[in-house]
Amino acid sequence: MKGFRDFILRGNLVDLAVAVVIGAAFTALVTALVRDVITPSIAAIGGQPNFSHLSFTINKSHFLYGEFLNALITFLIVAAVVYFFVVKPVSLLLERLMPKKTVGPTRECPECLSDIPAAARRCSFCTSEVGPAPAVAT
Repeated sequence: MKGFRDFILRGNLVDLAVAVVIGAAFTALVTALVRDVITPSIAAIGGQPNFSHLSFTINKSHFLYGEFLNALITFLIVAAVVYFFVVKPVSLLLERLMPKKTVGPTRECPECLSDIPAAARRCSFCTSEVGPAPAVAT
């Protein structure tokens, strides 16, 4: 029972549960924005926003490609809304609040060829030991 209690009270499990709840609420928000604001705006400009009635028949097989078009358009709209109203603003906010640190002079890791600080003794990318930086002749 102690192991189960430790598992349930683990910090990352609680963080995951909070993320799922917030994600569900965010999904409802984005879906409402697309359904109630974006799609009617597109319909006002381009006409009919619902393509579900589009279909064709070949050898008595009925293909409802309109439903696919609706799903594709909805996906593209949701992706654009998430990118322009969430990803982009949050990235700009993070850049403003947490500017990148300057590392100073760098050198190349001999194993993975990543740029690492010149004073580093271990590569942060591949974790191989790189030894002290070679002395620069003056």
